[in-house]
Amino acid sequence: MTEQITSFTDRPSTGEREALIRAPVWLRKLALRFLVPVIFLIAWQAVTALAPTPSLPSPREVVDSWLVWIFGPRLQLQWYSGTWIEYVLLSLRRVLAGFAIAATAGVTFGLVLGWYALIHDLFDGVINFLRAIPTTAWVPFAVFFFGIHETAAIFLIAFGSFFPIVINVAGAARQTPRTLVRAALMLGTKPRNIIWRVVLRAALPAIFTSLRLGLGLAWVLVIVSEMLAVQGGLGYALWSAYQFNRLDLIVAAIVSVGCLGLASDKFLELLSMHALKWQRGLTGR
Repeated sequence: MTEQITSFTDRPSTGEREALIRAPVWLRKLALRFLVPVIFLIAWQAVTALAPTPSLPSPREVVDSWLVWIFGPRLQLQWYSGTWIEYVLLSLRRVLAGFAIAATAGVTFGLVLGWYALIHDLFDGVINFLRAIPTTAWVPFAVFFFGIHETAAIFLIAFGSFFPIVINVAGAARQTPRTLVRAALMLGTKPRNIIWRVVLRAALPAIFTSLRLGLGLAWVLVIVSEMLAVQGGLGYALWSAYQFNRLDLIVAAIVSVGCLGLASDKFLELLSMHALKWQRGLTGR
């Protein structure tokens, strides 16, 4: 009897059993996220080892050049030595400045555009006209007015990121359930406050989606602007590496941009999960 009682009390609790069940699932998901990159790196290494070509660097060569770019000594005539952190900070500062402007203006104007019929009729055509123009077409305009300066890059990033945000937010505002509006009015909410107390909160899922789209586009535009409108930054390094036929540094710059874009997107995703925690169990998987 004593042995039976001891074995029963030694069994894991319900919480421990759930943790044991969840851990392998979490690890499997983590492994799946790295599966494709690892396979790609192995295939890349195999191609360069079995059939070496003068133009395709191996992953090891890319890493070696990347380490020099990060930790190498600063030399006056060698932009690819010890400048990586400086270029990352320049690109990050431009993205954050342009995206902050686009997000603030896009969310605010998108709510107004989607909720008020008069504003929609006045500006919908203008918004769609400007949205149809590629952002790269505005590069000469930005350089003409702002010169080869930081402001030109921030303008291009903010201008290009604004449109996906405002379009998605306006669409979400138009789809606000009327039952929520009537309930808010019955509970004493003033009509002028409906847009901020009801429409804004109902559109939050779409707002975070639009912000993620706008942020992804901001990283695209910072590369374009740094190639053509300003000096310094990862886009400038990418273009310089192309001019010097340094494919290893081109790959390093591309991966750097991808990692920064992924990290910023994950930050927004975590922020949305915190802000929309009331949705857990109601939508998705």
